[in-house]
Amino acid sequence: MKSTMFKIILLVILCLVLVLAIGITFWLPSFVMTGKRQTLEEAFAWQSEHYDTSFYEDLNTSDYVVSGYEDYKLHVEFLKNQKQTSKYIILSHGYTDNRMGSLKYVSMYMDLGFNCIIYDLRGHGENAATFTTYGIREGKDLKYLVDDTRKRYKDISVLGLHGESLGAATTITALQYSPAVDFVVADCGFSDIENVLKKGYQDAHVPSFLVDIADLTGRLRYHYSIKEMRPIDALDDNTIPILFLHGEKDDLIQPKNSKDMAKRTKGYHEMHLISGAGHAESILVQPENYREIVAEYLKKLRLL
Repeated sequence: MKSTMFKIILLVILCLVLVLAIGITFWLPSFVMTGKRQTLEEAFAWQSEHYDTSFYEDLNTSDYVVSGYEDYKLHVEFLKNQKQTSKYIILSHGYTDNRMGSLKYVSMYMDLGFNCIIYDLRGHGENAATFTTYGIREGKDLKYLVDDTRKRYKDISVLGLHGESLGAATTITALQYSPAVDFVVADCGFSDIENVLKKGYQDAHVPSFLVDIADLTGRLRYHYSIKEMRPIDALDDNTIPILFLHGEKDDLIQPKNSKDMAKRTKGYHEMHLISGAGHAESILVQPENYREIVAEYLKKLRLL
């Protein structure tokens, strides 16, 4: 009798462990692809704590919605330069952030004579909740936004793209669709998300093979593979000029990611490491140097 009871208890425990293991494996891709997003208010508050955002209050702004890939609605904000200009730039923010995260670059581009277009990436900000594909769907969204910008603003003489982190990966991925843009600035982007996730897991003393499990169950849940989220592959035929910037002390997305992408692109490119800067900190740590690098890059392209 005791032996039978022990076997039943053991079987129940094994079943619970199996259910837990299955639950974790199907939860992993959700953890990787649906991180907690900031509200516009939370993002703006963070920005205001780290630099002067008072310029934003004085800008002439307008909000609108653009249909992206598969008719997904993107919330967009146009920031008009106080000086008349026909130069425009679209800025893409990082993961879990929203368009307020792009404000740290806006004053620089305003000073350089650009109107700025900021927007919420898919699943972020005011957009409908959905999972992130680390550039795959987001890059297609950006191509739609570029096309909309060309149609909406008839006076465009120069149109550029600037992306930070996920925004940089999105921007790079979009290049495979040959968007009608004149230049790209990619700040702390990843060449592929797999290397970032595995390094993060290793740093947290978590088995990196969990990323492989998340890839498998992610294909089942979301029908997208983590291993195929590789912005670097969009550069094989790219000839659009790219300025790669990366914080030298970035331990989230290592500078090697930008270096590898710089080697891969076929067009004119520059690669600059910003000393003392961690992830997405370059313009905050060295604002004057950052501005000078961007300005010199645009001068070389004869866009200033």
